[in-house]
Amino acid sequence: MDSQDIKAAVRERYAGFVTHNQSCCPPSTPCGCAAEEDPSLRLGYGNQDIAAVPDGANLGLGCGNPVALASLQPGETVLDLGSGAGFDAFLASKRVGPEGHVIGVDMTPQMIERATTLAKTHGYTNVEFRLGDIESLPVADGTADAIISNCVVNLSTDKARVFREAFRVLKPGGRLMVSDLVLVRPLPTEVAQDMDAYGACIAGALLKTDYLAAIESAGFDGVAVVGERRYALDMFSPELLEAARQRYPGLSAEDLEAAAGAVLSIQVEGTKTKTGRACGCAPSCCGG
Repeated sequence: MDSQDIKAAVRERYAGFVTHNQSCCPPSTPCGCAAEEDPSLRLGYGNQDIAAVPDGANLGLGCGNPVALASLQPGETVLDLGSGAGFDAFLASKRVGPEGHVIGVDMTPQMIERATTLAKTHGYTNVEFRLGDIESLPVADGTADAIISNCVVNLSTDKARVFREAFRVLKPGGRLMVSDLVLVRPLPTEVAQDMDAYGACIAGALLKTDYLAAIESAGFDGVAVVGERRYALDMFSPELLEAARQRYPGLSAEDLEAAAGAVLSIQVEGTKTKTGRACGCAPSCCGG
C-alpha cells in the first residue's frame, strides 16, 4: 500500500466520523463495543469524563485513556497527537488549568473545524487546534511538558519519524504517554494488506517490540508499558464477526481468532531526560 494512498484513505475515513456523526461502534470499526454502550467506558474513561467535555468531542475512537496516566499538572503545556474532535485535549485542559495550555494537532480538516468550534463555543481559552501531520508537527522545538496520543501513531506510515518529532517538541524533562494498538505476531496477509483494516488501526500496527524500539531510538529514556489489554473474538459484536467472515472468506475461524488475538492495546510512557541523548543514534553521529 502506497503511503500517500494510505494517508488519503485515513483522512477520508476520519472525516466521515465527523460529517456522518459516527462513533467507533459497529459498523464503523472493530472496537467490539455494544451499540448501547459508550465505547469510551471500555477504554478507561469514566462517566464523569464523558460528561465533562462538550457534546460532539467524544467520538469513541481511542484505545485507552492517556490523560489519566500522564500525571498532568497545573500550568503545563500539553500536546495531543491526532487530537480528533478534541476529547482528550478538553480533558487535559481541565488538568492543566487556566495557566496551562493544550495544543491539538490533527491532519483532518473536519476534525480541526469541529474541535475549534467546540472550544470557542464552550469557552476553552487554554486550548488550540492546529492542522498538520504528526510526522511533521507544526510546533516549535521544546514546547511541550507532556505529549499524549490515543490510537493514532499506528495510522502513520512513518512511526519512527513521529516519535522523533515528539522528542523534538518536548522540553528537556518532558514526558510521553501514548495509548496505541500493537501486534504480538504478524497479521494474515489478507488483513495486513486491507486498506480498511489500516484505517481501523489494525493493518498499520507494528509488532510490540518494534514499536517500543522506535520510541527508544527517537531518544526517549525510561520507555515502559504501563498498561496492556489483549483482544479476542468474544469481545467483538456478532455483526462485526459476520462482516469479518465475509470480508476474509479465505480465513478460517481459527485464523480469525489468531488475528484478533494478535492485537494488543498498550499504554506506553517515555521521558526526554534533561541530560539524555539528543537523538536515537550512536554517539558518533550525536556529537559525543
